[in-house]
Amino acid sequence: MVTNKNEFKIRIFPPTISSLLNDDIDHQILSPLSCLREFETNWLLEFDLPLVNKKDIKITFDENMISVEAKLKETYAEEKLGVTTKFEYFKKTLFLPGKINSKKASAKFTKGRLIITIPKMISGQKIKIE
Repeated sequence: MVTNKNEFKIRIFPPTISSLLNDDIDHQILSPLSCLREFETNWLLEFDLPLVNKKDIKITFDENMISVEAKLKETYAEEKLGVTTKFEYFKKTLFLPGKINSKKASAKFTKGRLIITIPKMISGQKIKIE
């Protein structure tokens, strides 16, 4: 965890086991490059989604989990060891380390980059001192 004079924190999260496995090749799904940054009041997620139209992106939340799926404009083919694999979708699921306020989340898609801002759920409550 790094703190600078602007008082925001950056935590680097290791990849999940599912992102390390390549079982989505059979389902023609690519895992997009992504970055998750944590600040005092929110999380900022960035996804690289080249060859995708904004209308073909689906973002879903479930408690402290976010999933991003996107259909490619055209099939992407990759050849390894003489075997050609075709991909039609991007998909990635990330688990956030705390409760999220999905009702106030926002997303912006520009030039193949999806940026999602997710406010943290504030669980503390202030009381008045007399």
